[in-house]
Amino acid sequence: MTHRQLVPITAGLLSLLPGLLFAAPAKVDFTRDIKPFMADTCFACHGLDAKARKGGLRLDLREEALKAGKSEKLAIVPGKPELSEAVRRVFTSDADDLMPPEKSHKVLTARQKELFRRWVAEGAEYQGHWAFTAPKRP
Repeated sequence: MTHRQLVPITAGLLSLLPGLLFAAPAKVDFTRDIKPFMADTCFACHGLDAKARKGGLRLDLREEALKAGKSEKLAIVPGKPELSEAVRRVFTSDADDLMPPEKSHKVLTARQKELFRRWVAEGAEYQGHWAFTAPKRP
């Protein structure tokens, strides 16, 4: 390959670099990014089992997660993580309010916390299992 051929190829490749470096992060997906760690850290106390449910809060169903629990504060306010009690409790340093609580011996990573905050900021969309979702033409 000659120098004359290499210059346009190099210039073309370099023109792609800004798009790769500054690409917007992919939208947070409930099923892929959020549900796995919520199932591990949240659903035992805020899931299907009404007898085990704490604070009157259910997080495994969107319509329930958007309601206030016993604290009368909204756990999830779609698009507004700063008003979402669940986000506040995930990020708090107050041991009495921290979620998941210390006694659960479950800990969210910094990445999981940030994904949760971003998910709420992006609208806190829940998706059902793919097998129960009607196919859509691209």
